[in-house]
Amino acid sequence: MNNLPWIILTLLAAYLIGSVSFAMVASRLFGLQDPRTFGSGNPGATNMLRTGNRKAALLTLLGDAFKGWLAVALAIYLAPRAGFTESTIALVAIAVFLGHIYSFFLKFKGGKGVATAIGVLFALQPWLAIATIATWVIIAIFFRYSSLAALVAAVFAPFYYYLGGRVAWPFSMPWFLAICFLSIVLIIKHRKNIQNLLAGTESRIGQKKKT
Repeated sequence: MNNLPWIILTLLAAYLIGSVSFAMVASRLFGLQDPRTFGSGNPGATNMLRTGNRKAALLTLLGDAFKGWLAVALAIYLAPRAGFTESTIALVAIAVFLGHIYSFFLKFKGGKGVATAIGVLFALQPWLAIATIATWVIIAIFFRYSSLAALVAAVFAPFYYYLGGRVAWPFSMPWFLAICFLSIVLIIKHRKNIQNLLAGTESRIGQKKKT
């Protein structure tokens, strides 16, 4: 494959883009405590909200979503010129997502990937992202658990893509498999939250983590 070096460089770039933690950026910009040292210890928007600084939480949410969108959108844009296939774009989606979870800049630790996954979905299919966000919002409003909302949205996202691919947009098997991968990893990353939900000790949105 003549474009193999370009594919490898693109995947590496996607991973490094994903490795940029906007929770860390926001904490330094607003002079806040390192998000890894309080609450859930997760460098993500939900934990940043526990600081009481909504601007910092919003910056984290939008920044982490943007980097997911950026990496995949650039891969889609460059696909005709670089000879990228749908499989390559699917791998870019996985690479930027894993970059957030296993950040090179945070010693291969990171967030749970919800916002970054949403950004990836926006690049792959905007209506899919909107449907997934709507699912998150509905569950979050009714139950006030960010983790539960993320889990339900993660479960439904592949089904939305599969069903929509038969009606509303072209279906891509590599993209479908990538979305399934993101959903499975998201669920695994929330295993502690699942235990807390079952035990009734999970903290609600905007609430300090229970001890």
